[in-house]
Amino acid sequence: MAITEIEDRISNIITHENHDQFIYDFLSIYDFPKATITKLRKGTNNLAKEPGEVYLKNRLYFKHTDTDLMQSFVDIKEKVNQLGSKPRYIMVTDFKNVLAEDTKTGDTLDVEFERLPQKFEFFLAWNGIEKADFEKENPADIRAAERFAKLYDVVVKDNPDATRHGLNLFLIRILFCLFAEDTDIFEKNLFTNRLKQLTKADGSELDNFIDKLFSVLDVEKENRSSDMPSWLADFPYVDGDLFVDPHERLKFTEQSRKLIIDAGEKLEWDQINPDILGSMIQAVASEDSRSHLGMHYTSVPNIMKVIKPLFLDDLRQAFENARGNEKKLNQLYDRIGKIKFMDPACGSGNFLIITYKELRQLEIDILKELNQMGIATMYVPSVTLDQFYGIEIDDFACDVTRLSLWIAEHQMNIKLRKEIDNAVRPTLPLQHAGAIVCGNALRIDWDEVLPHKEDDEIYLFGNPPYLGSSMQNSDQKSDMKELMNGHVKNYKKLDYIASWFYKGSLYIKNTVSQLGFVTTNSICQGEQVPILWPHIFKNTCIKYAYTSFKWSNNAKNNAGVVVNIIGLFANEQSDNKKSLFIGNKLNKVTNISAYLTSASNLIVDKKNNPLFDLPKMYRGNIHNDGKNLLIESDDYDDFEKQGAVPYLRKYVGSQELTQNIKRYCIWLPFKEKNNVVDKALAIPAIRERVDACRNYRQKSKSKEANELALYPWKFRDVFEAKKSVIIIPRVTSNNRKYIPISIGGPETIVTDTAMAIYDSPIWVMGLLESRIHMCWMKVMCGRLGMGYRYSAGLVYNTFPIPKLSTRRKNEIEALVWKVLDIRDEEGGTLADLYGSPLAEKNPKPMNPRLLAAHQELDQVVDRAYRDRPFKDDNERLALLLDMYSKKVKDD
Repeated sequence: MAITEIEDRISNIITHENHDQFIYDFLSIYDFPKATITKLRKGTNNLAKEPGEVYLKNRLYFKHTDTDLMQSFVDIKEKVNQLGSKPRYIMVTDFKNVLAEDTKTGDTLDVEFERLPQKFEFFLAWNGIEKADFEKENPADIRAAERFAKLYDVVVKDNPDATRHGLNLFLIRILFCLFAEDTDIFEKNLFTNRLKQLTKADGSELDNFIDKLFSVLDVEKENRSSDMPSWLADFPYVDGDLFVDPHERLKFTEQSRKLIIDAGEKLEWDQINPDILGSMIQAVASEDSRSHLGMHYTSVPNIMKVIKPLFLDDLRQAFENARGNEKKLNQLYDRIGKIKFMDPACGSGNFLIITYKELRQLEIDILKELNQMGIATMYVPSVTLDQFYGIEIDDFACDVTRLSLWIAEHQMNIKLRKEIDNAVRPTLPLQHAGAIVCGNALRIDWDEVLPHKEDDEIYLFGNPPYLGSSMQNSDQKSDMKELMNGHVKNYKKLDYIASWFYKGSLYIKNTVSQLGFVTTNSICQGEQVPILWPHIFKNTCIKYAYTSFKWSNNAKNNAGVVVNIIGLFANEQSDNKKSLFIGNKLNKVTNISAYLTSASNLIVDKKNNPLFDLPKMYRGNIHNDGKNLLIESDDYDDFEKQGAVPYLRKYVGSQELTQNIKRYCIWLPFKEKNNVVDKALAIPAIRERVDACRNYRQKSKSKEANELALYPWKFRDVFEAKKSVIIIPRVTSNNRKYIPISIGGPETIVTDTAMAIYDSPIWVMGLLESRIHMCWMKVMCGRLGMGYRYSAGLVYNTFPIPKLSTRRKNEIEALVWKVLDIRDEEGGTLADLYGSPLAEKNPKPMNPRLLAAHQELDQVVDRAYRDRPFKDDNERLALLLDMYSKKVKDD
């Protein structure tokens, strides 16, 4: 049940003239079985003895009193203390006020009876939701968003011809008025009371009321008409461009009028968080986001991960260094008033709002420090909204950002007044933000939005859209083309987020400006690294970075995506120490690579052959036959009856390998017809398939296929093993700890869905099945959906290996055979044995015996790289990159 539905049902209950049934109706709103409440009404399970009292064991002791409320509450509490098991709640009311206590937490409630709907969460333990857990869900913000969603739906339905902009602007303005009347910007309840007093209940006069009000809020008092109605004169001048555009005339009804009044009377606007509410209100007006109210805002802790190492830690340290020094404090005070901030994909303004509040808090702390030093200060504002800039493609989100910034400003003004004597900063007239521009950030010149010089302290930050290359629509592909074509080779393979890093690096080059963006970790892995990062490193280097972690918000059941956070500054500042965050650990390093390790700025490029002492890896055989040379297991018996088995081979690719699927293929890898081919073609089953393959190739539009029609009995590729072949799936789940690699005999033909190493020593498989190889693979390989796409050129051929002694190779080989033996003994498919233990949904554990054998292999392979154990995978990767770098230099 939605928050607002609970509130409204309680509101209906408390407005009843007769409250005899109040407690039963109240309990029915929570998760009590109907039978329990029915018995309670009848007195069957009411353990209380006194009239007016209701005692439901373990759940509630309730009393209605017409005498002293507090004394009655004390009496009931003493009575409860004598019970063997306490009820979760005590509740006493005279239907004018309510006193209640949560006996488990000790929390108390003292509220007017008519305010009970707004305090429904106090009793949510009946629904299995503790108060602390509920408060994490930001109830004030969800309440506001739910009520506005209802209002928006009704107004949209009643005004089918209204423009989206007009509807959105109406929503923003109403929200501001409700916030203003609840937080002393307007007189208390001024907007809601005037609306109730001066408009009819059917809503027919509401549009005229709103039109008059909105038009006057942008007029300074001295410029208002002398014959203006007195009720309008009560409203102050607002400005801030919020009421500049004329109100689009709308139709209102009894329902929409009531919803506005409910929003004014039932919401506690002083408790909202503008960074969260803004995202929710934006979702209200977005049909595809409506079901996710409260789920698409960025949590404060995650925003802080971006802004703290970017600038906030430095400012806070400057404050600590300035304590007790008037000159340094004043210099810092002036500095924070000159810094500018921009989010070039600002959405509803989360990053800007949190940054604004943090700077205002620093401003307050500086003033408090000066006061404690006995220095009298006349308050002159330092941090102002005109330091904050944003670009956002959605016009409504831009309006929401401005509104949220005004709300944040007022909240910080109140905090200033409370913490600093005689420091008053009026909210009205509203101040203008630097520029919240509606437009496509990749098409706009950022220097026109926020002009900057070499020494201007400017910080860019945010969480731009990710979108892999296959997920981009035509407009987004065009954006990247406009920005990168002719500058970045193979840019079409990049994620959309790469555009922000590329454009941002150009903006901050040769300046003291810096940036910090959230990004999917894909731009620091695989083929995207050599495409993007050489261009980034031309002008900038990495100031700080977080290795991969799950980015999510505080909302319940939210979905997270694995990301990195990367901060850049110009190369001129590269001598400074860099901060590399691995998990919760901060590492101070001299450099951060594109792979987010403490290595040099090397880029791993594709290689045609192994750099290190490894045998060549091939992609499996491409058949280009219309599947006519492939034999399913159902057809095998027919081929066997005709004596065709000598001309068939096992056909193994990724799926066949991991799922243990039996497939076969006709294998006649001879360029010219000879006796073997003639004998095979004499078999009707083979002849029919070969003829079908010839027909397919002849009709193909591919010149290569036409040429292959001359040899319709053979695959395009004819690689085969003399003794054995190591088979590596080209695509494997990213949730597995190890790649399910296997070995086939000479009878095995590897298909192009897998990679193959022919007639290789077995210890090579041991290296590929090791954890250290998995570390390299995860970073260097590409992605296919949520899986890893193995690459010979980028993963295998670049994989660094140390010089291995014969003894070490034998040791690794013995453990490979142990892994293979355990697979046979445990049975099942490789997919079952290797499971998906890291999957979020329905994780399937890896076979424990097999896991133990792999871990034993890991230890041996790790020791081949160095004597002491690795702390983690980041340390493994750092060593591998160092080995790669040295090898490239030596070669």
